Amino acid sequence: MKTTDRMNPLEWRASMSLAGIFGLRMLGMFIILPVFALYAARLPGGDDKTLVGIALGAYGLTQALLQIPLGWLSDRIGRKPVIAGGLVVFALGSFVAASAASIAGVILGRVIQGAGAISAAIIALTADLTREQHRTKAMALIGVTIGITFSVSMILAPALYPLIGVPGIFAMTGVLALLAVGVAQWVVPNPAHAPQRAPDASFSRVLRHLELLRLNWGIFVLHASLMATFVVVPPALVQAGLPQSAHWKLYLPVMVGSFVLMIPGVALSHGKWRKAVFLASVAVLLASQAILFAGLDSVRGIATALTVFFVAFNILEASLPSLVTVVTPPGTKGTATGVYSSTQFLGAFCGGALAGLISKHWGPSAVPVFCAGLTAAWLLVAWPMQVKKAS
Repeated sequence: MKTTDRMNPLEWRASMSLAGIFGLRMLGMFIILPVFALYAARLPGGDDKTLVGIALGAYGLTQALLQIPLGWLSDRIGRKPVIAGGLVVFALGSFVAASAASIAGVILGRVIQGAGAISAAIIALTADLTREQHRTKAMALIGVTIGITFSVSMILAPALYPLIGVPGIFAMTGVLALLAVGVAQWVVPNPAHAPQRAPDASFSRVLRHLELLRLNWGIFVLHASLMATFVVVPPALVQAGLPQSAHWKLYLPVMVGSFVLMIPGVALSHGKWRKAVFLASVAVLLASQAILFAGLDSVRGIATALTVFFVAFNILEASLPSLVTVVTPPGTKGTATGVYSSTQFLGAFCGGALAGLISKHWGPSAVPVFCAGLTAAWLLVAWPMQVKKAS
């Protein structure tokens, strides 16, 4: 095998370190999911399911608003300054949320956390530091890291909750973010060349790009479904007879099982099988919502639905950023990944907020119906997609 067929040491270093930073950022969103709905019930204002959903999704709102301008900024001043500044802002928000004494205070902290919007800059820097033939591997590594981060969050949060509580979990993520600033500055390599600046029309070009629009809708639905699911799952598990302290016993086999089952899909998600695996994964995601609707009143039903959900989630989370960098027009990586990341976090906000509202007025079983509708629309939108390198 030729050396060009393998990632070189610099590419591995860039991919691993940036995936770690990206995973840390997603940890801030994921780690409270298994425990927050139960913790919030003891806070002033926490008995309002709509506010609980907003608190879960508020992180995504400012992420959605700022990914585009910060992705654009990273095309102008460089990726690293944007990444380091975002990590500091995220840490500040974590400490605000840790000290909050009401649901409103947590929402404020989550809004500030989200203002550290660096996902677009990280994806663009990953593309800057890897050769085209290895970019899919690097993006897949980021996607897999997100899946691992989620799995760790599902297992770690219930174990940490009795020891340090949700405020301690927030403070922990703040400290980790500050440590990650050092990783960004001294471990992540510097690009050999400054980011390629896009023409002034790049933003409108990205917004009019049909294949990018399909992918952006997909990441919106994926993260809306994720956040919506965890508005209703933790309370449903308690109601089904599984105490909060034992939730990790469900999440651990679910995550391990979903990772094992996703391996064939990831292995086939390249070349001529890429589109087929992608569409099949969206269909599996749709099936998981039907299973959750039917089994929301039982631990076994919820476990089955989550396993199916995360098989699809992990494959799609790994595939989507890679596809974005493949179809993105030249010179617009920062802008395109900014739009993509904004859509991702807007999905997280809308999923959390709307699930809280839906659950409050129509009951928890209406939430998987809502998610199924979004996913069915995604399948229709994605069906005619064309995956080819932009020129």
